[in-house]
Amino acid sequence: MKILMIGGTGTISSAITRQLAAAGHDLWLLNRGTRKDEVPENVKQVIVDINDEQRVNELLGDNHFDAVCEFIGFVTSQVERDIRLFAGRTHQYVYISSASAYNKPARNHIITEGTTLANPHWQYSRDKIACEELLMKAYREDGFPVTIVRPSHTYCERGVPLSIHGPKGSWPVLKRMMEGKPVLIHGDGSSLWTLTWNEDFARGFIGLLGNPRAIGEAFQIMSDETLSWTQVYTCVAQALNVELHPYYVSSAFLAAVCPKEYDLEGNLLGDKALTVAFDCTKLKLAVPGFCATTRFDEGVRHCIAYLLAHPELQVEDPEFDAWCDRVIEVQEAAKQAMGC
Repeated sequence: MKILMIGGTGTISSAITRQLAAAGHDLWLLNRGTRKDEVPENVKQVIVDINDEQRVNELLGDNHFDAVCEFIGFVTSQVERDIRLFAGRTHQYVYISSASAYNKPARNHIITEGTTLANPHWQYSRDKIACEELLMKAYREDGFPVTIVRPSHTYCERGVPLSIHGPKGSWPVLKRMMEGKPVLIHGDGSSLWTLTWNEDFARGFIGLLGNPRAIGEAFQIMSDETLSWTQVYTCVAQALNVELHPYYVSSAFLAAVCPKEYDLEGNLLGDKALTVAFDCTKLKLAVPGFCATTRFDEGVRHCIAYLLAHPELQVEDPEFDAWCDRVIEVQEAAKQAMGC
């Protein structure tokens, strides 16, 4: 197939790029080229700002694609731009949305593609919902060949997936673990979550490309494995070969007292603090044989090994570290004031 990916070097899309390239597809990446050295040699790169529509049209010329995949569309203006660029130029337009768009709190913790979309806590999710609605309107009214994909928490070797961290990523939390310091976990750590290795996600995604059952439909792609957040953090500690010292704090309290840039109202109250389990029956009917095969304890060992081997990714965050200590100090003081 001839496939154009907008982005193509991120957490999710990098695995798709590798697998499509290895399978010999005619793959094109359209992005700004910030990670061009990581792209396989047999992939064509169109280095351009996609917002420069005239230049994009010039570079793409009269090329037509079996699929165009949008990984970096977050607001409706970007989707409107894509419709202008690719209507009549592709047989399929695949839009990466988000499972965080599902109703919060959901009426049922078992999530399917039919679960209502609504998230009062996170603007990111509301923007994704608006993009989906615009695309489905274009499909119904104009036949724009959209497929919507909703990932949940997908991760790769570049970072350890955690529920609470600062803007500089997961390393400061890992550093706390290695130093024997307590680590914040939201709630009581018992809510269930799903984490999906990006190479597993890529296989499900690729199975939807060129798939006639996918046009006009939405699919969620994730692992069948569910873990409590205490189990998640325990797996991380075991991969580091250290003892976990969990410190549990109410999600609502964390969201109320965190710096704005941590966005824990969206990340926790609008997403990770809620128990969810995903039913991927629809995907498995469209892509027979799909199965995520990487357990989290296996995937996180790859992450830890990669981070330890790449010092440039070990970015410290003294402000986040001090905030964690302050949260613990305040809660301990409150317990003492209550005679606990």
